[in-house]
Amino acid sequence: MSERKRIYLCLAHMSDEGIEQKYIKEAFDTNWVVPLGPNVNGFEKDLEDFVNLNDNLNLNKRVVALSAGTAAVHLALLACGVGPGDEVCVQSFTFCASSHPITYLGATPVFIDSERETWNMDPELLEKAILDRKEKTGKYPKAIVPVALYGMPYKIDQIMAIANKYGIPVVEDAAEGFGSKFNGQVLGTFGKYGVLSFNGNKMITTSGGGALITDNEDEWREIMMYATQYRESYPYYQHEKIGYNYRMSNICAGIGRGQMTVVNDHIAHHKRVQALYEELLKDVKGITVHSQPTSGEYDSNYWLCTITLDPSLKIKGQENAYKTIVTGAVGGAAGVIHAASSATTDCQPNDNVEALRVFMDQAQIEARPVWKPMHKQPVYKNAPAYVNGVSEEIFKIGMCLPAGPYVSDDDVRYIVESIKEAIERA
Repeated sequence: MSERKRIYLCLAHMSDEGIEQKYIKEAFDTNWVVPLGPNVNGFEKDLEDFVNLNDNLNLNKRVVALSAGTAAVHLALLACGVGPGDEVCVQSFTFCASSHPITYLGATPVFIDSERETWNMDPELLEKAILDRKEKTGKYPKAIVPVALYGMPYKIDQIMAIANKYGIPVVEDAAEGFGSKFNGQVLGTFGKYGVLSFNGNKMITTSGGGALITDNEDEWREIMMYATQYRESYPYYQHEKIGYNYRMSNICAGIGRGQMTVVNDHIAHHKRVQALYEELLKDVKGITVHSQPTSGEYDSNYWLCTITLDPSLKIKGQENAYKTIVTGAVGGAAGVIHAASSATTDCQPNDNVEALRVFMDQAQIEARPVWKPMHKQPVYKNAPAYVNGVSEEIFKIGMCLPAGPYVSDDDVRYIVESIKEAIERA
């Protein structure tokens, strides 16, 4: 009997017709293999058509294709005027790319905990933080960065109302929420700026890459200047501001143009996988599938499907959790990983979650913990944080399950059966 093929969280999936190859070949044939070129222009136009599609609003957002979603966060904050000595309110329950660019600019992240419905930024806590920072520092935070965790829309109506009340621009980090909507409007189009990511495991990919959504032509032009080293119009190189080399390559954009032909299929697939998890796990005691609120405004792309494990569960192998130091990066992160000095930290998923991760790994299923809250990261130990315990609680009991385009219905059934098998029954 052959070994079972490994099931990954979200593998990149190219169009069946190989449309990506067509655009890449055109780039090679015309020698447009450098940053910028027809594919970049075409991809930006495709993205604009996608994000502006709304039956109720006449949106006219512009898009700049960039080398990474992190670059988009950086440039958005820069455009908001963030600099040394400033503060930015940012969701704590997120990946580090939401907060690290704040520090690139010499500013300080102010971490905001989550509400339980969506696991995203708590609007009430946000307003409390804004008022407290004003009292403590004499000025309001320079920007607000909510995050669409695992594709789930944030409470953007409440966040925008608070932001407008205090005159603070919003940078929507929709890196995980490409195609997610709130009240029929695409995430990333509510705030002053919106951030998208096309990393290899996102809803669509350009190998690596991201994009910044802007409000108008003037902002688009300024962002474009910053993304291309901010050069002045002379017959030689003159720089009057510090710019960055952040534009997307014509090759990567070619992949993106092909991916835009399958994006709606990808989103539909993720939603189907989510619905199947909900159905198959509904009667499994101790396992809860995280789902979007049923009030009607929320339309998540379900980039990854997530569950929580009741602390009372007993998972096979639980007694061996955290006994050895992990030698690689959980979740398949590429690059060099710093060797840990200990198998444990002062804030980690409980033994249930780690035991289930190991059990699933041995069953050829990639699963991983949810993001560790940024306010519990050692690098941010001195940053202001407004917490209510929600993100720390979910981090201890939460897990991500495979949802990508290569995850079949049979795969989902196998994953669910593996979860059931992992649970020790009294």
